[in-house]
Amino acid sequence: MDWIGTGLLLLLLGITCLLLAKAAHKTKGRLPPGPRPLPLLGNLLQLRSRDMVTSLTKLSQEYGSMFTVHLGTRPVVVLSGYDTVKEALVDKAEEFSGRGEYPVFYDFTKGNGIAFSNGEKWKVLRRFSIQILRNFGMGKKSLEERILEEEAFLLEELKKTEGAPFDPTFVLSRSVSNIICSVVFGSRFDYEDERLLKLVHLINENFKIMSSPWGEIYNIFPGLLQWIPGPHRSLFQNYGSMKTLIDRIIHEHQINLDSTSPSDFIDCFLIKMAEEAKSPDSYFHMETLVKTTFILIFGGTETVGTTLRHSFLLLMKYPQIQARVQAEIDSVVGRGRRPTLDDRSSMPYTDAVIHEVQRFADIIPMNLPHRLTRDTLFRGFLLPKGTDIITLLNTVHYDPSQFKTPNEFNPAHFLDSKEEFKKSPAFMPFSAGRRLCLGEPLARMELFLYLTGILQNFTLQPLCSPEEIDLTPLSSGLGNVPRPFQLRMVPR
Repeated sequence: MDWIGTGLLLLLLGITCLLLAKAAHKTKGRLPPGPRPLPLLGNLLQLRSRDMVTSLTKLSQEYGSMFTVHLGTRPVVVLSGYDTVKEALVDKAEEFSGRGEYPVFYDFTKGNGIAFSNGEKWKVLRRFSIQILRNFGMGKKSLEERILEEEAFLLEELKKTEGAPFDPTFVLSRSVSNIICSVVFGSRFDYEDERLLKLVHLINENFKIMSSPWGEIYNIFPGLLQWIPGPHRSLFQNYGSMKTLIDRIIHEHQINLDSTSPSDFIDCFLIKMAEEAKSPDSYFHMETLVKTTFILIFGGTETVGTTLRHSFLLLMKYPQIQARVQAEIDSVVGRGRRPTLDDRSSMPYTDAVIHEVQRFADIIPMNLPHRLTRDTLFRGFLLPKGTDIITLLNTVHYDPSQFKTPNEFNPAHFLDSKEEFKKSPAFMPFSAGRRLCLGEPLARMELFLYLTGILQNFTLQPLCSPEEIDLTPLSSGLGNVPRPFQLRMVPR
């Protein structure tokens, strides 16, 4: 009887494949053309290179700025190039404002929290979060003071290296994490605090896994990879550890909460939860607070820390650019005081270098997926509501129609003939439109203050010749992860 069971199983599998192929064919009539998918596998064979970003970029050269790929059985529309991405995220911001499926995050958040919720829930949480972050200084002078305070601790740590070689990853992550922690948790951590050390380790580890081929394959076949051993399984163990840590901190806030004088983001969220406790339609629950806190800490730590590491590599590879930035700092600020945000308008070259670092490093090259909130006619195709959208930000930042030398590190991209700062419209390191990163104002402040403070005090020296520095990312999935490196910080 075994052969009968095997035969029935094969027949059922064959029927399933035919139905999936038929469904894919029907859907393609409404979506832009792309490579032909295989049943169940989708376009896996066309996405076999080391990173999906490279694969999708190559497909855009063949199929144009708008095409469809199938991640397993799931059709996804891919947009590339400045004109197409800008038209979607900015000109049709509302239609493209949904959050698409991203299993490496979704299987932990379950659609909860500020970054991965949708519909009215997302709009309510975003409005609330923006208001609270502004109340606690986002983009204001009071937050600049926090950053300068934390920068002072960082500079002391860097001085302790005494010009010896070291890997800057962990010390940078601890420092930038402390800034968002001070907003969300109400206070900074000592650099040797076990909670901070654990938090930073877990965030760095997960960012590497998400950006690796294992993370990419998990996003295509999450159900299958749940049963397969590999580094991806550490993702959810790490998530669990982060959740436990955040739960503990929230519990401490609950014990000490003064509803008349909230001191941080968590306090404000707890007060809102109490106000809406009897409302059946409230979006303010403990699980939402935990997942929102997680996203704020994760994003606030990894994006700035990774960008700073990219900037160190670039400034060491191009020492003439580093020297020119230092000359501008010396001319505008001198050595008697520390750079502040008020100096930025007088330092156009330094500001241009920081923007060019973000463009060239392109740390989130594929963006988090978007989702259509309604049926949308876009560039001649009727895209159904619920269609997931991938926007290739790397093709925006390297678009030859927008940047004179897109494949070169060239601060002149953000300078006009008078050496005055001029922002390119194709600058989207924090995405664009309705899903623009909440922490953008904070990240911009941190990058300027940290880089100018460090270069005022130190010269970055590589352990090899500048020509030997490898700028190729270690991996490129969710993010472009720089290769591990050591450097010397020589006091000036």
